[in-house]
Amino acid sequence: MSRRHFMKHMAGASAMVAPAMMMGQSIRAHAADLTSRGKSCILLWMGGGPSTMDIWDLKPGQTTGGPFRPISTAGDLQITEHMPKTAKVMNNLSVVRSMSTREADHGRGRYYMHTGYVPNPNIEHPGYGSVIAHELFDQRPYLEIPPFVSVGGGSVGPGFLGMTWAPFTVSSNGQVRNLKMQGMSDQTLGKRLEMLKLVENGFISQRRGPAAEDHAKILNKTVNLMTSEQMKAFRVNEEPDAMKEMYGANGFGQGCLLARRLVEAGVPFIEVDLGGWDNHANIFNTLSDNKLPVMDQAMSALVTDLEQRGLLQDTTIVWMGEFSRTPRINGNTGRDHWARSWSTVVGGGGINGGIAVGETSADGTRVETEPYSAEDLMATVCRAMGISLETTFTSKNGRPMKIANGGKVIKELVS
Repeated sequence: MSRRHFMKHMAGASAMVAPAMMMGQSIRAHAADLTSRGKSCILLWMGGGPSTMDIWDLKPGQTTGGPFRPISTAGDLQITEHMPKTAKVMNNLSVVRSMSTREADHGRGRYYMHTGYVPNPNIEHPGYGSVIAHELFDQRPYLEIPPFVSVGGGSVGPGFLGMTWAPFTVSSNGQVRNLKMQGMSDQTLGKRLEMLKLVENGFISQRRGPAAEDHAKILNKTVNLMTSEQMKAFRVNEEPDAMKEMYGANGFGQGCLLARRLVEAGVPFIEVDLGGWDNHANIFNTLSDNKLPVMDQAMSALVTDLEQRGLLQDTTIVWMGEFSRTPRINGNTGRDHWARSWSTVVGGGGINGGIAVGETSADGTRVETEPYSAEDLMATVCRAMGISLETTFTSKNGRPMKIANGGKVIKELVS
């Protein structure tokens, strides 16, 4: 859901604003205690398909391996030499080196890794953020801001769960424009909201489907958003300069800093986008000079910051793209699309850290241990967050859909 889409539902509601503010004040009095019991997930989305055998599963000495060297970490595994800061926090993160998936097309891979389902023209499945927000939102009555925030990208939508669970998209600096109705008095705003509520109640009473109810929920969210002190969570610029520098003076770094602030506010799911990994040419210079330094600084800062604030034990971190890249290095010193054998990273709350799960062959062309899928990764994250894998949704055409598509938990990662 874009900011424009979200805000266009806005129109007025003095009768709703005052009660919303009173309830909010009461809930905020207990927010710190409630937040401490909530679990959150931060998905670091690497759009384009990063070459994981140059980052998390190196093959030194192999013709497929490339020039990068492995270094030791704080965990029981090695990673690329171009991630030295992240190496120091790998005791909190684990690498799944035996991912083997079915989609090597950007769009299809993005959909599959976000939902656990391959694309199907007859049904639109919900992504990670919508599923987790849907399952955990009722545990957070204090939360006045959206439960699914996408930072710097659009993520994958709510599918058949409905627009109530769509991502609220913001820029990496957390800027949310047009929250104030310029030139409109509170009285006028209130009257417009009252009128809109009357219209919506009419539609809802006529039972015209979920769209009318979804619209009313979005309106309530919008009013809460306008009146909530929790909106301060989006103000990344209010962080001390040293903190902003620790994450990195770039969009991804500041997006990760915003993600930490949203976890503190109680948001159950945040996705931060770092695109630009579709490296068909000049891959090694691009990785060492650009992509990996940016990711290394932000990812290590995020883990360190969450740990120092006592939030890491309840915050699951997921790092992944839609697939990886070919072990073969092409004629343009690049790597092409590859989904047969690659890596993802998970850690933080509920996940065992510091280990490598699974193995690939010496040249990286195949998985030699039990392969894991998008469904398995999603099931593992859900289990870590206390979400029952027996949960079943019902699609709009009445079909039962099991959460994480019935994937199995990666046992090495969850005690």
